[in-house]
Amino acid sequence: MRYFIYARKSTDDEDRQVLSIEAQIKEVKEYAQRENLFVVKEIIEAKTAKKPGRPLFNDMLIDIERGLADGILAWHPDRLARNSVDGGQIIYLVDQKVIKDLRFPTLRFDNNAQGKFMLSIIFGQSKYYIDALSENIRRGIRLKLSKGIWPQWAPIGYINDRKTRTIILDTGKAPFIKKVFELYSKRSYSLAEIREKVNALGMTGRKDKPLSVSDYQYMLSNPLYYGVFRYKGEMYEGTHEPIITKKLFDKCQEVMLQRGKPKKETNKFILRGLMRCGECGRMITAELQKGHVYYRCTKRLTNCKQKYVREEELAAQIKSFIQKVSLCDDWTKKILEQLEKDKNSSVQSSLPQQQNLEVKVKEIDTKISKLIDVYLAESLTLEEYQAKKEAFINEKRKLQDDLRDFAAGANNWFEPAREFVTSLNSAHCAMEEGNLESQKEFLEKIGSNFILKERRLNFSTEGTFRPLFEAAPYPCWRRGRDSNPGTLRLRVFQTRALDHYATPPNLYFLKNYYQKHKAHALRRLNFACRKSTNSGTPLAAVPFKFCLSQNLNGGSMIMFE
Repeated sequence: MRYFIYARKSTDDEDRQVLSIEAQIKEVKEYAQRENLFVVKEIIEAKTAKKPGRPLFNDMLIDIERGLADGILAWHPDRLARNSVDGGQIIYLVDQKVIKDLRFPTLRFDNNAQGKFMLSIIFGQSKYYIDALSENIRRGIRLKLSKGIWPQWAPIGYINDRKTRTIILDTGKAPFIKKVFELYSKRSYSLAEIREKVNALGMTGRKDKPLSVSDYQYMLSNPLYYGVFRYKGEMYEGTHEPIITKKLFDKCQEVMLQRGKPKKETNKFILRGLMRCGECGRMITAELQKGHVYYRCTKRLTNCKQKYVREEELAAQIKSFIQKVSLCDDWTKKILEQLEKDKNSSVQSSLPQQQNLEVKVKEIDTKISKLIDVYLAESLTLEEYQAKKEAFINEKRKLQDDLRDFAAGANNWFEPAREFVTSLNSAHCAMEEGNLESQKEFLEKIGSNFILKERRLNFSTEGTFRPLFEAAPYPCWRRGRDSNPGTLRLRVFQTRALDHYATPPNLYFLKNYYQKHKAHALRRLNFACRKSTNSGTPLAAVPFKFCLSQNLNGGSMIMFE
């Protein structure tokens, strides 16, 4: 009698269950040698038997029907079937005398009514085992999700901890992950460039294979890196240590959304996409004429009368803007010293804000708990529940990031402020380079809402720097012995005025600061500004210059004109 040897493992992963196949083949061959069985062919399949449709198994049954073999030799009946369809097919072929014999080293099969009955029980027991195992796995996944534990294989940057059944930071790769997000958020690197740079540093994926562009794209869109994760459409709070903040993640999503699918350009126009027309609000486009680049309004569906302007003229205006915001070394040092003093004093005043954040986090926890009750009461659909829960979890994560900053010393504003001041000190580098692209990049740091009108470039600095200066307390950046902190005195520079000034956005901080103290101080400030300029222009549109100065009493104040 001729036999097929059939060995099976439940996965096609070469690193898993390899010993299972070797052990099966070894025991089955030893059994065939002891029983003097003639083996025609060995069939090894890496496929789960939970569902019907195994190609090699089906081919084996077809070959037996063709008369190429008379029986099957396997280590155990559960190697042949763990579902009712395949098990029933084998028993049917035994009934029809197509399969004349079944041999197993682990048990005895007799081709009679009792043997087929026992075989059907074994197949049923195998199916029960796989069903119970699936149910236990699903229950374990639900438990992990309720505890905020990622239930699957750890993504790049994390590793699976076998002891705690959680994911922990991969200290070798986590810094690379953070660097990828930081590079992409700067808008200066494409995914291909990031892949080239980071892979060159030794970044690899599973099995030490280099990462592809799609791997980096998936990485940048995975919320797990800032502490939450999505499983089967629902968002969960993670207990693992985040690699990045939600703020950095959101910034990368904005960059990815804006980029979309970039169009290929024959000519590179550096300033295109930066400005809007001051007359009709349409975008400013560019074109090449007689070797020169000209910028103009697209005039889409409008009768705009704005004229062309050459790139060289815009470059000169940008250079003049950068010159105005540069800081000399002496004043950079003074401002940094004052920032250091303010950092030390802000630690004491941050406790109430920290407590307020803790209260808000507890309120969101209460909302999530109530949301679950509403969903269980069938007042919300699954899609509505998942969307609202995701919004609450993202809001909570943002508050937790802020709370972590306060707990770390309430100086989260200090580093951005210091970098801002030092960047103004290095503004002359952008001019010395003469590179329009680097000058544009610096200009975008100090301004927003760029408008081109009458061949003049205008922009606002309020939106870009206001969050920075709202977060930083400057208790000494006013007159030292003013009895009324809401009073602002206009001081005009004399002949000994300083040659270097800080950037205009600091004036908006001053406006905000006095707005918090007294409303009439803001009215007086606007009145003084209109009086000095002999116009009715509001404060936000007046291009002021100011500097930090020391008064006779040793205190600090801001002077402007």
